Amino acid sequence: MISETANRIFRGVIEDYHNFDQIDHPIENPYPTDKLEHLLYLKCWIDTMQWHMEDVIRNPNITPEEALAWKRRIDKSNQERTDMVEYIDGYFLNKYADIQAHDDARINTESPAWAIDRLSILALKIYHMELETLRESSDENHKKLCKEKLHILQDQQIDLSRSIDELIQDIESGKKKMKVYKQMKMYNDPSLNPVLYASNK
Repeated sequence: MISETANRIFRGVIEDYHNFDQIDHPIENPYPTDKLEHLLYLKCWIDTMQWHMEDVIRNPNITPEEALAWKRRIDKSNQERTDMVEYIDGYFLNKYADIQAHDDARINTESPAWAIDRLSILALKIYHMELETLRESSDENHKKLCKEKLHILQDQQIDLSRSIDELIQDIESGKKKMKVYKQMKMYNDPSLNPVLYASNK
């Protein structure tokens, strides 16, 4: 099942990152570049870096100059995240290119890769919520609330994993067909963002 592979890799990525806990630590992707596992590892590494960038920028003592620099890094990371989702969808499109969809096949509300994107973020939420249930500096009420939230996140992971596996099975059987749209983000494109193209005049 694809979800089992993804969840295992995502947990491993997050643990690998926290062995160093440094945003700029070089990635050491253990999977061959032509494998889906390689893309999944890289996708979650980007998400994990960005998770910690988002923490940094919320520091109430950050200077405006530092905040702007981090905001621009987050924007760049968001574009990389979107690119990775599209690479993963490209993998699935290629893998199922010869599948003949049924005449009444439906299109899912989101592509497999965007569902997997949510699974990666969920793995990060679970990891960090687990830490909160163990944080020695917090009181018992905080830990209790975090345990309740953790159980909800774990249930969500089970449900989302099942839904992803069912979507893949439906694509493989022709019950659903893939149709992928490029995100076409406009704010990073100097030809589409009015502030950017006005500054080039």
